[in-house]
Amino acid sequence: MTPDEIAALVMTGESETLEFKETTGTRREAARTVCAFLNQRGGQVLFGVTPAGAAAGQQVSERTIEELSAELQRIDPPAFPTVERVRVDGGREVIVVSAGQGTSRPYAYRGNAYRRVGNATREMSADEYNRMLFERMHSEQRWENQPAAEWSVDDLDVAEIRRTVAEAVRRGRLEEPVSGDPSDLLRGLGLMRDGVLFRAAAVLFGSAERLEFEMPQCLLRVARFRGSDRMEFLDNRQFNGNAFALLANAERFLRETLPIAGRFEQDRFERVDEPLYPPLATREAFANALCHRDYSIGGGSVGIATYDDRLEVTSSGSLHFGLTPEKLFSPHESRPWNPLIARTFYRRGVIEEWGNGTLKMAALTSEAGLPVPEIEDDGLCVTVRFRNVRFVHQPGDGKVSPAQRREAVLVLLDGTEDGLTRREIHARLGPGVSERQVRRTLGELKDRGLIVLTNRGRLTRWRRGQGAR
Repeated sequence: MTPDEIAALVMTGESETLEFKETTGTRREAARTVCAFLNQRGGQVLFGVTPAGAAAGQQVSERTIEELSAELQRIDPPAFPTVERVRVDGGREVIVVSAGQGTSRPYAYRGNAYRRVGNATREMSADEYNRMLFERMHSEQRWENQPAAEWSVDDLDVAEIRRTVAEAVRRGRLEEPVSGDPSDLLRGLGLMRDGVLFRAAAVLFGSAERLEFEMPQCLLRVARFRGSDRMEFLDNRQFNGNAFALLANAERFLRETLPIAGRFEQDRFERVDEPLYPPLATREAFANALCHRDYSIGGGSVGIATYDDRLEVTSSGSLHFGLTPEKLFSPHESRPWNPLIARTFYRRGVIEEWGNGTLKMAALTSEAGLPVPEIEDDGLCVTVRFRNVRFVHQPGDGKVSPAQRREAVLVLLDGTEDGLTRREIHARLGPGVSERQVRRTLGELKDRGLIVLTNRGRLTRWRRGQGAR
Protein backbone atom coordinates (compact mmCIF):
# COMPACT_ATOMS: atom_id res chain seq x y z
CA MET A 1 0.00 0.00 0.00
CA THR A 2 1.01 3.61 -0.51
CA PRO A 3 0.52 6.44 2.01
CA ASP A 4 -2.24 7.86 -0.21
CA GLU A 5 -4.05 4.52 -0.20
CA ILE A 6 -3.75 4.40 3.59
CA ALA A 7 -5.20 7.93 3.84
CA ALA A 8 -8.09 7.01 1.56
CA LEU A 9 -8.81 3.89 3.61
CA VAL A 10 -8.77 5.83 6.87
CA MET A 11 -11.26 8.31 5.41
CA THR A 12 -13.87 5.53 5.06
CA GLY A 13 -13.94 4.99 8.82
CA GLU A 14 -14.16 1.83 10.91
CA SER A 15 -16.60 -0.82 9.74
CA GLU A 16 -17.31 -4.53 9.81
CA THR A 17 -14.15 -5.08 7.76
CA LEU A 18 -11.88 -2.27 9.01
CA GLU A 19 -10.51 -1.35 12.44
CA PHE A 20 -7.96 1.26 13.61
CA LYS A 21 -5.46 0.95 16.46
CA GLU A 22 -3.20 3.77 17.59
CA THR A 23 -0.28 1.49 18.52
CA THR A 24 0.64 -2.17 18.64
CA GLY A 25 0.29 -1.90 22.41
CA THR A 26 -3.31 -2.96 21.72
CA ARG A 27 -2.25 -6.01 19.73
CA ARG A 28 -4.35 -8.37 21.88
CA GLU A 29 -7.54 -6.47 21.03
CA ALA A 30 -6.42 -6.39 17.40
CA ALA A 31 -5.84 -10.17 17.36
CA ARG A 32 -9.45 -10.64 18.53
CA THR A 33 -10.58 -8.54 15.60
CA VAL A 34 -8.44 -10.50 13.13
CA CYS A 35 -10.03 -13.65 14.54
CA ALA A 36 -13.45 -12.10 13.90
CA PHE A 37 -12.45 -11.18 10.34
CA LEU A 38 -11.43 -14.79 9.69
CA ASN A 39 -14.81 -15.96 10.97
CA GLN A 40 -16.69 -13.60 8.68
CA ARG A 41 -15.88 -11.67 5.50
CA GLY A 42 -12.27 -10.81 6.20
CA GLY A 43 -10.90 -7.33 6.84
CA GLN A 44 -7.95 -5.15 7.84
CA VAL A 45 -6.52 -3.76 11.07
CA LEU A 46 -4.44 -0.58 10.75
CA PHE A 47 -1.94 0.22 13.51
CA GLY A 48 -0.82 3.85 13.71
CA VAL A 49 -4.17 5.58 13.25
CA THR A 50 -5.13 8.08 15.97
CA PRO A 51 -8.62 8.28 17.55
CA ALA A 52 -9.09 11.48 15.55
CA GLY A 53 -8.63 9.50 12.34
CA ALA A 54 -5.13 10.58 11.34
CA ALA A 55 -2.67 8.08 9.85
CA ALA A 56 0.19 9.29 12.08
CA GLY A 57 2.01 5.95 12.19
CA GLN A 58 4.28 4.69 14.94
CA GLN A 59 7.90 3.73 15.43
CA VAL A 60 8.28 0.17 14.19
CA SER A 61 11.18 -2.18 14.90
CA GLU A 62 11.76 -5.81 14.15
CA ARG A 63 10.73 -6.60 17.72
CA THR A 64 7.42 -4.80 17.10
CA ILE A 65 6.65 -7.12 14.20
CA GLU A 66 7.80 -10.20 16.14
CA GLU A 67 5.50 -9.42 19.08
CA LEU A 68 2.55 -8.76 16.76
CA SER A 69 3.19 -11.98 14.83
CA ALA A 70 3.45 -13.97 18.07
CA GLU A 71 0.02 -12.69 19.11
CA LEU A 72 -1.53 -13.58 15.76
CA GLN A 73 -0.09 -17.09 16.09
CA ARG A 74 -2.40 -17.62 19.07
CA ILE A 75 -5.31 -17.86 16.63
CA ASP A 76 -6.46 -21.46 16.21
CA PRO A 77 -6.62 -23.21 13.77
CA PRO A 78 -3.49 -21.55 12.40
CA ALA A 79 -4.13 -18.63 10.07
CA PHE A 80 -1.65 -16.53 8.17
CA PRO A 81 -2.79 -12.92 7.78
CA THR A 82 -0.44 -10.66 5.89
CA VAL A 83 1.49 -7.95 7.74
CA GLU A 84 2.57 -4.90 5.73
CA ARG A 85 4.56 -1.83 6.77
CA VAL A 86 3.78 1.49 5.08
CA ARG A 87 6.08 4.44 5.73
CA VAL A 88 4.37 7.78 6.43
CA ASP A 89 5.67 11.21 7.54
CA GLY A 90 8.53 11.54 10.04
CA GLY A 91 9.94 8.08 9.49
CA ARG A 92 6.95 6.51 11.20
CA GLU A 93 5.02 3.56 9.80
CA VAL A 94 1.46 2.25 9.60
CA ILE A 95 1.17 -1.51 10.00
CA VAL A 96 -1.58 -3.13 7.95
CA VAL A 97 -2.78 -6.60 8.98
CA SER A 98 -5.04 -8.15 6.33
CA ALA A 99 -7.06 -11.36 6.63
CA GLY A 100 -9.55 -12.90 4.23
CA GLN A 101 -12.46 -15.10 5.19
CA GLY A 102 -10.96 -18.21 6.74
CA THR A 103 -11.26 -21.61 5.12
CA SER A 104 -11.27 -23.51 8.44
CA ARG A 105 -13.87 -21.62 10.43
CA PRO A 106 -14.54 -21.21 13.29
CA TYR A 107 -11.33 -19.57 14.52
CA ALA A 108 -10.57 -18.84 18.15
CA TYR A 109 -8.07 -16.54 19.83
CA ARG A 110 -6.80 -17.57 23.29
CA GLY A 111 -9.67 -20.09 23.50
CA ASN A 112 -12.51 -17.75 22.52
CA ALA A 113 -14.13 -17.19 19.12
CA TYR A 114 -15.10 -13.70 17.93
CA ARG A 115 -17.30 -12.04 15.33
CA ARG A 116 -17.83 -8.50 14.08
CA VAL A 117 -21.02 -6.57 14.81
CA GLY A 118 -20.78 -3.33 12.88
CA ASN A 119 -17.44 -1.79 13.84
CA ALA A 120 -17.19 -3.69 17.13
CA THR A 121 -15.71 -7.09 17.96
CA ARG A 122 -17.90 -9.38 20.06
CA GLU A 123 -17.44 -12.86 21.49
CA MET A 124 -19.28 -15.49 19.45
CA SER A 125 -22.14 -17.35 21.09
CA ALA A 126 -21.81 -21.07 21.76
CA ASP A 127 -24.65 -21.84 19.32
CA GLU A 128 -23.01 -19.87 16.52
CA TYR A 129 -19.63 -21.47 17.23
CA ASN A 130 -21.09 -24.98 17.18
CA ARG A 131 -23.00 -24.29 13.96
CA MET A 132 -19.85 -23.02 12.25
CA LEU A 133 -17.84 -25.98 13.52
CA PHE A 134 -20.50 -28.38 12.23
CA GLU A 135 -20.39 -26.73 8.80
CA ARG A 136 -16.60 -27.03 8.69
CA MET A 137 -16.75 -30.73 9.51
CA HIS A 138 -19.53 -31.17 6.95
CA SER A 139 -17.35 -29.84 4.14
CA GLU A 140 -14.88 -32.65 4.79
CA GLN A 141 -17.02 -35.53 6.01
CA ARG A 142 -20.77 -35.49 5.41
CA TRP A 143 -23.60 -38.01 5.10
CA GLU A 144 -23.69 -38.12 1.29
CA ASN A 145 -19.97 -38.82 0.70
CA GLN A 146 -19.78 -41.73 3.14
CA PRO A 147 -19.73 -45.34 1.83
CA ALA A 148 -23.11 -46.92 1.18
CA ALA A 149 -22.49 -50.06 3.20
CA GLU A 150 -23.08 -53.29 1.28
CA TRP A 151 -24.57 -51.48 -1.72
CA SER A 152 -23.43 -52.45 -5.20
CA VAL A 153 -24.19 -51.31 -8.74
CA ASP A 154 -26.75 -54.14 -8.93
CA ASP A 155 -28.86 -52.23 -6.38
CA LEU A 156 -29.08 -49.15 -8.62
CA ASP A 157 -31.23 -48.19 -11.60
CA VAL A 158 -28.66 -48.53 -14.38
CA ALA A 159 -31.04 -47.12 -17.00
CA GLU A 160 -31.39 -43.92 -14.93
CA ILE A 161 -27.61 -43.68 -14.63
CA ARG A 162 -27.25 -43.93 -18.41
CA ARG A 163 -29.97 -41.29 -18.98
CA THR A 164 -28.23 -38.95 -16.57
CA VAL A 165 -24.82 -39.32 -18.22
CA ALA A 166 -26.28 -39.00 -21.73
CA GLU A 167 -28.13 -35.80 -20.81
CA ALA A 168 -25.06 -34.38 -19.06
CA VAL A 169 -22.95 -35.01 -22.18
CA ARG A 170 -25.63 -33.47 -24.41
CA ARG A 171 -25.66 -30.32 -22.30
CA GLY A 172 -21.87 -30.09 -22.30
CA ARG A 173 -21.68 -30.62 -18.54
CA LEU A 174 -19.77 -33.91 -18.66
CA GLU A 175 -17.11 -35.37 -20.94
CA GLU A 176 -18.11 -38.25 -23.19
CA PRO A 177 -17.33 -41.41 -21.18
CA VAL A 178 -14.77 -43.81 -22.62
CA SER A 179 -16.78 -46.76 -21.34
CA GLY A 180 -20.46 -47.52 -20.89
CA ASP A 181 -19.84 -49.68 -17.86
CA PRO A 182 -22.08 -48.45 -14.97
CA SER A 183 -19.15 -48.36 -12.54
CA ASP A 184 -17.18 -46.13 -14.92
CA LEU A 185 -20.21 -43.87 -15.35
CA LEU A 186 -20.61 -43.52 -11.59
CA ARG A 187 -16.92 -42.70 -11.19
CA GLY A 188 -17.31 -40.03 -13.86
CA LEU A 189 -20.19 -38.54 -11.85
CA GLY A 190 -18.02 -38.57 -8.70
CA LEU A 191 -20.34 -41.02 -6.94
CA MET A 192 -17.94 -43.95 -6.61
CA ARG A 193 -14.33 -44.30 -5.51
CA ASP A 194 -12.07 -47.35 -5.31
CA GLY A 195 -15.02 -49.60 -6.10
CA VAL A 196 -17.09 -48.21 -3.21
CA LEU A 197 -20.42 -46.43 -3.79
CA PHE A 198 -21.20 -43.22 -1.93
CA ARG A 199 -24.55 -42.78 -0.21
CA ALA A 200 -25.30 -40.06 -2.76
CA ALA A 201 -25.36 -42.75 -5.47
CA ALA A 202 -28.03 -44.67 -3.55
CA VAL A 203 -30.10 -41.53 -3.03
CA LEU A 204 -29.91 -40.66 -6.73
CA PHE A 205 -30.26 -44.09 -8.34
CA GLY A 206 -31.16 -46.66 -5.66
CA SER A 207 -34.01 -49.15 -6.04
CA ALA A 208 -37.19 -48.24 -4.15
CA GLU A 209 -37.33 -51.63 -2.40
CA ARG A 210 -33.93 -51.34 -0.78
CA LEU A 211 -34.23 -47.62 -0.05
CA GLU A 212 -37.51 -48.15 1.79
CA PHE A 213 -35.83 -50.40 4.36
CA GLU A 214 -32.27 -49.06 4.52
CA MET A 215 -32.77 -45.35 3.80
CA PRO A 216 -36.40 -44.63 4.76
CA GLN A 217 -35.64 -40.90 4.67
CA CYS A 218 -35.75 -41.15 0.84
CA LEU A 219 -39.44 -40.43 1.19
CA LEU A 220 -41.94 -38.05 -0.42
CA ARG A 221 -45.15 -37.18 1.42
CA VAL A 222 -47.94 -35.53 -0.59
CA ALA A 223 -51.31 -34.28 0.62
CA ARG A 224 -54.24 -32.25 -0.65
CA PHE A 225 -56.31 -30.46 1.98
CA ARG A 226 -59.73 -28.91 1.70
CA GLY A 227 -59.70 -25.22 2.57
CA SER A 228 -56.71 -23.50 4.14
CA ASP A 229 -55.96 -25.78 7.11
CA ARG A 230 -55.24 -29.46 7.79
CA MET A 231 -58.64 -30.41 9.13
CA GLU A 232 -59.77 -32.48 6.11
CA PHE A 233 -57.71 -34.58 3.69
CA LEU A 234 -58.75 -34.91 0.06
CA ASP A 235 -55.64 -36.93 -0.81
CA ASN A 236 -52.76 -38.30 1.25
CA ARG A 237 -50.00 -40.51 -0.17
CA GLN A 238 -46.35 -41.49 0.35
CA PHE A 239 -43.68 -42.52 -2.16
CA ASN A 240 -40.34 -44.20 -1.50
CA GLY A 241 -37.62 -44.13 -4.11
CA ASN A 242 -34.57 -42.44 -5.51
CA ALA A 243 -34.40 -38.70 -6.13
CA PHE A 244 -35.37 -38.88 -9.81
CA ALA A 245 -38.37 -41.12 -9.04
CA LEU A 246 -39.49 -38.77 -6.26
CA LEU A 247 -39.19 -35.80 -8.60
CA ALA A 248 -41.39 -37.56 -11.18
CA ASN A 249 -43.99 -38.50 -8.54
CA ALA A 250 -44.06 -34.93 -7.22
CA GLU A 251 -44.69 -33.46 -10.66
CA ARG A 252 -47.39 -36.06 -11.38
CA PHE A 253 -49.15 -35.28 -8.09
CA LEU A 254 -49.17 -31.55 -8.84
CA ARG A 255 -50.54 -32.09 -12.34
CA GLU A 256 -53.33 -34.27 -10.99
CA THR A 257 -54.15 -32.12 -7.98
CA LEU A 258 -53.72 -28.44 -8.77
CA PRO A 259 -56.64 -26.68 -10.44
CA ILE A 260 -56.32 -24.36 -13.41
CA ALA A 261 -56.02 -20.64 -12.72
CA GLY A 262 -57.55 -18.01 -14.97
CA ARG A 263 -56.36 -14.50 -15.64
CA PHE A 264 -57.70 -11.76 -17.88
CA GLU A 265 -55.53 -9.66 -20.17
CA GLN A 266 -56.37 -6.24 -21.51
CA ASP A 267 -57.89 -6.26 -25.03
CA ARG A 268 -58.48 -9.99 -24.81
CA PHE A 269 -62.03 -11.31 -24.42
CA GLU A 270 -61.22 -14.87 -23.37
CA ARG A 271 -59.87 -15.86 -19.99
CA VAL A 272 -56.28 -17.20 -20.12
CA ASP A 273 -56.15 -20.58 -18.35
CA GLU A 274 -52.84 -21.94 -17.09
CA PRO A 275 -51.48 -23.98 -14.14
CA LEU A 276 -52.19 -22.38 -10.78
CA TYR A 277 -48.46 -22.13 -9.98
CA PRO A 278 -45.68 -21.97 -12.62
CA PRO A 279 -44.47 -25.59 -13.09
CA LEU A 280 -40.85 -24.48 -13.49
CA ALA A 281 -41.03 -22.64 -10.14
CA THR A 282 -42.52 -25.61 -8.26
CA ARG A 283 -40.00 -27.95 -9.90
CA GLU A 284 -37.17 -25.68 -8.77
CA ALA A 285 -38.52 -25.63 -5.21
CA PHE A 286 -38.76 -29.41 -5.07
CA ALA A 287 -35.32 -29.95 -6.66
CA ASN A 288 -33.81 -27.53 -4.13
CA ALA A 289 -35.46 -29.48 -1.32
CA LEU A 290 -33.83 -32.70 -2.54
CA CYS A 291 -30.42 -31.02 -2.88
CA HIS A 292 -30.37 -29.11 0.41
CA ARG A 293 -32.25 -31.36 2.86
CA ASP A 294 -30.51 -33.17 5.71
CA TYR A 295 -30.41 -36.88 4.80
CA SER A 296 -28.79 -37.78 8.11
CA ILE A 297 -32.21 -37.42 9.80
CA GLY A 298 -33.51 -41.00 9.62
CA GLY A 299 -37.16 -39.96 9.93
CA GLY A 300 -36.83 -37.06 7.51
CA SER A 301 -38.63 -36.55 4.23
CA VAL A 302 -39.66 -34.04 1.60
CA GLY A 303 -43.30 -33.00 1.61
CA ILE A 304 -45.77 -31.30 -0.72
CA ALA A 305 -49.03 -29.96 0.69
CA THR A 306 -51.63 -28.16 -1.41
CA TYR A 307 -54.41 -26.01 0.03
CA ASP A 308 -57.04 -23.82 -1.58
CA ASP A 309 -54.88 -20.74 -1.03
CA ARG A 310 -51.28 -22.03 -1.12
CA LEU A 311 -48.75 -24.74 -1.96
CA GLU A 312 -46.01 -25.72 0.50
CA VAL A 313 -42.82 -27.68 -0.15
CA THR A 314 -41.00 -28.77 3.02
CA SER A 315 -37.70 -30.54 3.61
CA SER A 316 -35.99 -31.87 6.73
CA GLY A 317 -33.13 -29.80 8.13
CA SER A 318 -32.41 -26.09 8.22
CA LEU A 319 -30.47 -23.40 6.35
CA HIS A 320 -26.68 -23.33 6.78
CA PHE A 321 -23.58 -21.28 5.88
CA GLY A 322 -25.14 -18.07 7.18
CA LEU A 323 -28.01 -18.15 4.70
CA THR A 324 -31.37 -16.76 5.80
CA PRO A 325 -34.74 -16.67 3.99
CA GLU A 326 -34.10 -12.98 3.23
CA LYS A 327 -30.62 -13.60 1.76
CA LEU A 328 -31.98 -16.31 -0.54
CA PHE A 329 -33.87 -13.68 -2.53
CA SER A 330 -30.76 -11.63 -3.27
CA PRO A 331 -27.64 -12.74 -5.17
CA HIS A 332 -25.80 -15.28 -3.02
CA GLU A 333 -23.16 -17.95 -3.25
CA SER A 334 -24.43 -21.46 -3.92
CA ARG A 335 -23.38 -23.80 -1.12
CA PRO A 336 -25.63 -26.88 -1.27
CA TRP A 337 -25.71 -29.08 1.78
CA ASN A 338 -25.36 -32.11 -0.52
CA PRO A 339 -23.00 -30.97 -3.31
CA LEU A 340 -22.68 -34.43 -4.92
CA ILE A 341 -26.46 -34.69 -5.31
CA ALA A 342 -26.74 -31.07 -6.41
CA ARG A 343 -23.97 -31.47 -8.99
CA THR A 344 -25.67 -34.53 -10.49
CA PHE A 345 -28.98 -32.63 -10.68
CA TYR A 346 -27.18 -29.79 -12.45
CA ARG A 347 -25.53 -32.11 -14.95
CA ARG A 348 -28.87 -33.79 -15.66
CA GLY A 349 -30.53 -30.40 -16.22
CA VAL A 350 -32.91 -30.62 -13.26
CA ILE A 351 -31.40 -27.39 -11.96
CA GLU A 352 -29.99 -25.01 -14.54
CA GLU A 353 -27.56 -22.75 -12.69
CA TRP A 354 -25.87 -22.65 -9.32
CA GLY A 355 -27.11 -20.20 -6.72
CA ASN A 356 -30.11 -18.70 -8.51
CA GLY A 357 -32.89 -21.19 -7.79
CA THR A 358 -34.78 -18.90 -5.41
CA LEU A 359 -34.25 -15.90 -7.70
CA LYS A 360 -35.67 -17.96 -10.56
CA MET A 361 -38.73 -18.91 -8.48
CA ALA A 362 -39.32 -15.26 -7.59
CA ALA A 363 -39.10 -14.18 -11.24
CA LEU A 364 -41.42 -16.93 -12.47
CA THR A 365 -44.11 -16.26 -9.88
CA SER A 366 -43.95 -12.50 -10.46
CA GLU A 367 -44.37 -13.02 -14.20
CA ALA A 368 -47.44 -15.15 -13.44
CA GLY A 369 -48.99 -12.40 -11.32
CA LEU A 370 -48.35 -14.21 -8.03
CA PRO A 371 -46.55 -13.04 -4.88
CA VAL A 372 -42.90 -13.94 -4.46
CA PRO A 373 -42.64 -17.29 -2.62
CA GLU A 374 -42.11 -17.24 1.12
CA ILE A 375 -39.33 -19.24 2.80
CA GLU A 376 -39.52 -20.26 6.45
CA ASP A 377 -36.84 -21.99 8.53
CA ASP A 378 -37.98 -23.21 11.95
CA GLY A 379 -34.74 -25.09 12.67
CA LEU A 380 -36.29 -28.49 11.99
CA CYS A 381 -37.44 -28.04 8.41
CA VAL A 382 -37.42 -25.48 5.62
CA THR A 383 -40.71 -24.56 3.95
CA VAL A 384 -41.15 -22.86 0.58
CA ARG A 385 -44.66 -21.41 0.32
CA PHE A 386 -46.41 -20.33 -2.88
CA ARG A 387 -49.46 -18.10 -2.36
CA ASN A 388 -52.47 -18.04 -4.67
CA VAL A 389 -54.22 -14.72 -5.32
CA ARG A 390 -55.66 -15.55 -8.72
CA PHE A 391 -59.08 -16.61 -9.95
CA VAL A 392 -59.13 -20.39 -9.65
CA HIS A 393 -61.27 -22.52 -11.92
CA GLN A 394 -61.79 -25.72 -9.95
CA PRO A 395 -62.09 -29.04 -11.82
CA GLY A 396 -65.39 -30.92 -11.57
CA ASP A 397 -68.80 -29.27 -11.78
CA GLY A 398 -67.49 -25.85 -12.77
CA LYS A 399 -68.95 -24.07 -9.72
CA VAL A 400 -67.21 -20.87 -8.71
CA SER A 401 -67.18 -19.65 -5.11
CA PRO A 402 -68.17 -16.07 -4.13
CA ALA A 403 -64.56 -15.33 -3.18
CA GLN A 404 -63.38 -16.52 -6.59
CA ARG A 405 -66.00 -14.37 -8.33
CA ARG A 406 -64.87 -11.30 -6.39
CA GLU A 407 -61.22 -11.95 -7.22
CA ALA A 408 -62.04 -12.53 -10.89
CA VAL A 409 -63.93 -9.24 -11.16
CA LEU A 410 -61.06 -7.31 -9.56
CA VAL A 411 -58.58 -8.93 -11.96
CA LEU A 412 -60.83 -8.01 -14.90
CA LEU A 413 -61.18 -4.37 -13.85
CA ASP A 414 -57.50 -4.05 -13.03
CA GLY A 415 -56.72 -4.69 -16.70
CA THR A 416 -58.83 -1.82 -18.03
CA GLU A 417 -58.53 1.97 -17.98
CA ASP A 418 -62.16 2.95 -18.64
CA GLY A 419 -63.81 0.14 -16.69
CA LEU A 420 -66.36 -2.42 -17.91
CA THR A 421 -70.13 -2.63 -18.08
CA ARG A 422 -71.96 -5.31 -16.13
CA ARG A 423 -72.70 -7.19 -19.33
CA GLU A 424 -69.02 -7.15 -20.33
CA ILE A 425 -68.03 -8.48 -16.93
CA HIS A 426 -70.64 -11.23 -17.13
CA ALA A 427 -69.49 -12.27 -20.60
CA ARG A 428 -65.84 -12.43 -19.60
CA LEU A 429 -66.51 -14.51 -16.48
CA GLY A 430 -67.91 -17.27 -18.67
CA PRO A 431 -70.89 -19.63 -18.42
CA GLY A 432 -70.08 -20.80 -14.89
CA VAL A 433 -71.37 -17.51 -13.43
CA SER A 434 -75.01 -16.36 -13.64
CA GLU A 435 -76.21 -12.78 -14.15
CA ARG A 436 -77.67 -12.77 -10.65
CA GLN A 437 -74.30 -13.79 -9.21
CA VAL A 438 -72.61 -10.99 -11.14
CA ARG A 439 -75.04 -8.43 -9.68
CA ARG A 440 -74.48 -9.76 -6.17
CA THR A 441 -70.68 -9.76 -6.58
CA LEU A 442 -70.64 -6.19 -7.88
CA GLY A 443 -72.80 -5.08 -4.95
CA GLU A 444 -70.46 -6.75 -2.43
CA LEU A 445 -67.36 -5.16 -3.96
CA LYS A 446 -69.07 -1.75 -4.09
CA ASP A 447 -70.04 -1.99 -0.40
CA ARG A 448 -66.37 -2.69 0.44
CA GLY A 449 -65.21 0.32 -1.55
CA LEU A 450 -63.23 -1.88 -3.92
CA ILE A 451 -65.10 -0.81 -7.07
CA VAL A 452 -67.07 2.31 -8.07
CA LEU A 453 -69.67 3.24 -10.68
CA THR A 454 -68.95 5.83 -13.37
CA ASN A 455 -71.10 7.34 -16.17
CA ARG A 456 -74.47 6.46 -14.69
CA GLY A 457 -77.13 5.56 -17.24
CA ARG A 458 -76.94 3.30 -20.24
CA LEU A 459 -73.16 3.58 -20.31
CA THR A 460 -72.63 2.76 -16.62
CA ARG A 461 -69.22 1.22 -16.07
CA TRP A 462 -67.47 -0.32 -13.11
CA ARG A 463 -63.91 0.65 -12.17
CA ARG A 464 -61.48 -0.18 -9.39
CA GLY A 465 -61.96 1.97 -6.31
CA GLN A 466 -59.32 3.57 -4.09
CA GLY A 467 -59.76 0.82 -1.52
CA ALA A 468 -58.50 -1.76 -4.05
CA ARG A 469 -55.21 -0.02 -4.83
